[in-house]
Amino acid sequence: MTLAPAHGLPVRGAGRRPARVRPYSLTGGRTSFSHTLMVETFVAAFDAPAERRESPLPELRAIVELCRRMRTVAEVSALLRLPLGVVRVLLSDLADQGRIRVYGTEHGTGRPDHALLERVLSGLRHI
Repeated sequence: MTLAPAHGLPVRGAGRRPARVRPYSLTGGRTSFSHTLMVETFVAAFDAPAERRESPLPELRAIVELCRRMRTVAEVSALLRLPLGVVRVLLSDLADQGRIRVYGTEHGTGRPDHALLERVLSGLRHI
């Protein structure tokens, strides 16, 4: 991983040939996660003692650092240039470890929230 000049966080594959190790190896091939993590789900890091912040994977450290400010799952994926599925698994792992908080986006009825859809549509019209 190299550092991205804009925000100083590691970015996979920046300025070099594609890595031989696929991003899915970061999850050990896992594709399931224990939290509801849609693209619009917000996540934020908890302030934790330094010994809890350290992680063997630079990607996990980068996610925690990015999430010092509330972000969506899609933002984390885009900023780190990692596939959405990989980011969902890593975020879920971090939430299970108590390092980040997942802000619920479940709607209970199994149907999308009408107000949310209206806000998205309004935003798209303003583009």
